[in-house]
Amino acid sequence: MVTNEEDFIRKLDCKPDQHLKVVSIFGNTGDGKSHTLNHTFFYGREVFKTSPAQESCTVGVWAAYDPVHKVAVIDTEGLLGATVNISQRTRLLLKVLAISDLVIYRTHADRLHNDLFKFLGDASEAYLKHFTKELKATTARCGLDVPLSTLGPAVIIFHETVHTQLLGSDHPSEVPEKLIQDRFRKLGRFPEAFSSIHYKGTRTYNPPTDFSGLRRALEQQLENNTTRSPRHPGVIFKALKALSDRFSGEIPDDQMAHSSFFPDEYFTCSSLCLSCGAGCKNSMNHGKEGVPHEAKSRCSYSHQYDNRVYTCKACYERGKEVSVVPKTSASTDSPWMGLAKYAWSGYVIECPNCGVVYRSRQYWFGNQDPVDTVVRTEIVHVWPGTDGFLKDNNNAAQRLLDGMNFMAQSVSELSLGPTKAVTSWLTDQIAPAYWRPNSQILSCSKCATSFKDNDTKHHCRACGEGFCDGCSSKTRPVPERGWGPVPVRVCDNCYEARNVQLDVAEAQVDDEGGTLIARKVGEAVQNTLGAVVTAIDIPLGLVKDAARPAYWVPDHEILHCHSCRKEFSIKLSKHHCRACGQGFCDECSHDRRAVPSRGWDHPVRVCFNCNKKPGDL
Repeated sequence: MVTNEEDFIRKLDCKPDQHLKVVSIFGNTGDGKSHTLNHTFFYGREVFKTSPAQESCTVGVWAAYDPVHKVAVIDTEGLLGATVNISQRTRLLLKVLAISDLVIYRTHADRLHNDLFKFLGDASEAYLKHFTKELKATTARCGLDVPLSTLGPAVIIFHETVHTQLLGSDHPSEVPEKLIQDRFRKLGRFPEAFSSIHYKGTRTYNPPTDFSGLRRALEQQLENNTTRSPRHPGVIFKALKALSDRFSGEIPDDQMAHSSFFPDEYFTCSSLCLSCGAGCKNSMNHGKEGVPHEAKSRCSYSHQYDNRVYTCKACYERGKEVSVVPKTSASTDSPWMGLAKYAWSGYVIECPNCGVVYRSRQYWFGNQDPVDTVVRTEIVHVWPGTDGFLKDNNNAAQRLLDGMNFMAQSVSELSLGPTKAVTSWLTDQIAPAYWRPNSQILSCSKCATSFKDNDTKHHCRACGEGFCDGCSSKTRPVPERGWGPVPVRVCDNCYEARNVQLDVAEAQVDDEGGTLIARKVGEAVQNTLGAVVTAIDIPLGLVKDAARPAYWVPDHEILHCHSCRKEFSIKLSKHHCRACGQGFCDECSHDRRAVPSRGWDHPVRVCFNCNKKPGDL
């Protein structure tokens, strides 16, 4: 509830240049923590609210300044008093402990229960594991010349009994501190973070409680500056704020299920890998400092996220790790030439240092997988909120449509009709691996009629050979090649042999990550248009479902613009951002730029937010 350093100093009612220490108190509800502080530091005045009722009268954390001892005194909520947000309240106690120079553990039980040792042991472990690093970072960041985190605070266990002897009273030779250390060891708890642990007991036969022994022990510890020195109140505020900013956020109230008062879940990032379910091992809110998510275990591959990362093998052998992404075209290709090459030679893998190292259909027979030749693969974790992984060619169909749309726009802007090369490219579309290349088709495979420059070559979807129009006028589904159930062009021979199934050895499977889908989209475009004549005008909406990349949000799930929240209707069209895959209206997504990380190498539609992101610029 304190907003800044000045507000903290004003409410504490001390001077900004005053050097002071911090004393805090912990214990169960109803053990008299507030009463103890009032009588130890403030001569019995009710600086901290007290109540004779059983329920807790201290909610949260309260602070006051004692000008006599020059300390900031902090009162905390009882360990068993919280009923809501238990986990957050318990974590807050450790933040208070971390900035304290001296901690009083107040207990009114006749015997020291295991919970006391468990709390202090767990607090010590969590302090060393999670807070020491952050406190040191605060020291460096703020330019402080005080050892905030060399050692943790000193601890005084204040034990008040009525019916039982104080610790060590039975045998004068026994030192209470040694008995406490032995008890810690038996319970498997090691309070290594604390600079010292002391025991101070008082037996109250008749009220009031005698706090003089505790006061003397506190004054003695406060005078010891060998491990913790007094510092300005601004330093105390900076340390507490740093811990509050770092270790904040919702955590489940299932404390009873934990074996520790301060489990790792209270302080570590809650993000889980979407692919393998592993948790991030970094501390909470590490993203504010630009630290990425990190898991202890290796990840497993998920087809849904395709979480493979490719790196150039040649660069790796030279000691460099350079990521590469399969793309439509190389960076040196113009948009038109890049798309034309993509239609013929498939996707390209380009290394910034080595140039083009692979084309998926450069060699029509026996082209090796890039993993076996030019790239290394690594399975990486997929964290919530990060961009999806598009490391193969699974958006080839949509890239084809966007490419043709881009070409149509270019033709329109240049006021030029489509050339024969463009028309030929659109007719050819994308060739599956089993098709004979156009450059090798010199005559009709059936009637042997030679093709002239203006003649159209047709590929049979069943055998992949080239035919003239008269020898390939029939259509039928070709499910063995992945064309079905819609009838597609086949040659006369394959039409007559339609009841004969291909042998397994002959039925080639197109595994080029989206090539066949893109070809199907080309067929849908061709059937819709009939023929390409004087302009290129592709109705993208008719084939959007067939071409939609995996990371795009489906159209039926997009009801409002992701940015302005306008409701979509017949008059308000939906547009997908090629970077994030969300749906936007035209006003919120009319920017254009290339998105290489998603495989879009020429300018495509992006939303305003993604256009501002520098990653692909």
